[in-house]
Amino acid sequence: MNTFELTKIVGGLCGALLILLLVQWGGEIAYHSNHEKIETASYYLEVESEGEEIAEVEEEIPFIEMVKLADIDKGKKVYGKCKACHKLEKGVNGTGPYLYGVVGRSIASVENYGYSSALAGMTGVWSEEELSAFLLKPSKYAPGTKMSYSGLTPVKDRANLVAFLKTIKD
Repeated sequence: MNTFELTKIVGGLCGALLILLLVQWGGEIAYHSNHEKIETASYYLEVESEGEEIAEVEEEIPFIEMVKLADIDKGKKVYGKCKACHKLEKGVNGTGPYLYGVVGRSIASVENYGYSSALAGMTGVWSEEELSAFLLKPSKYAPGTKMSYSGLTPVKDRANLVAFLKTIKD
């Protein structure tokens, strides 16, 4: 193959690429040119806000009442997220402290477990409400905690989990 033929091939590829880019540029102009000019919606969808109403009702119910109404079997399933680091057997620590009898136990009170300074400096008891606040976002509840879990957002899941943990005791 001589230089002239190679030049024709490279020129053909460059021409095809140029045409492809021009078509893409034209499509962008045709379909997205008015994107920033639209200020109001063309139409509105009316949707029943059943999920929002449930969330509002859940927020109105005290957490302790939600725990009383919680499903322990569902709480056991939620515990599946915890069992990689926490054990239910008394005195058996994992990456995190054991959860046997955690509801009503003093914060940072498990012997032979090295708590972070964030939790070691706290006083009080792991009540239902305290556990809920901690489980919602551990890093916000105790900044500097070793627990890297991002949090359990659904209040129903937290209530189910706390109800399950309440059953793990003498």
